[in-house]
Amino acid sequence: MDEQQARQAFELALKTQRPAFEDFFLARLLGLRFEYPGHACVISFELRDFMLNPQGSLHGGVVATVMDISMGHLLNRLQGPGTTLEMKIQYVKAARQGTLWCRGELTKLGQGISYLRSTLSDEAGDIVAFATSTWKRLK
Repeated sequence: MDEQQARQAFELALKTQRPAFEDFFLARLLGLRFEYPGHACVISFELRDFMLNPQGSLHGGVVATVMDISMGHLLNRLQGPGTTLEMKIQYVKAARQGTLWCRGELTKLGQGISYLRSTLSDEAGDIVAFATSTWKRLK
């Protein structure tokens, strides 16, 4: 692992984080970039070696985190903050390098409970993982 790169990412996250959507510590640490085309949240980020599991591919926990963020940020943008009640992830392909894109989309927006989905893809456009989730709106 490139320890200097990991330290730099951590220090940058500490300096630039704030308790707000898009700017919270984990989003900064992972170097997430956000866009909101239509009714979607698209997150892009560069895979860095401190995100890898011992087998040399993107750790499933990082995948789950980014997918959860894509759906939560979209829900916040459309309706206000919410909390994940349930999330199911299916891992399809290992990601080992390059830029990744995660697209969170709405399945059904409810007054209290909403349903969302997310797809993580690699530079070739291949699906790395996809998820569905149930969210509760926070008051």
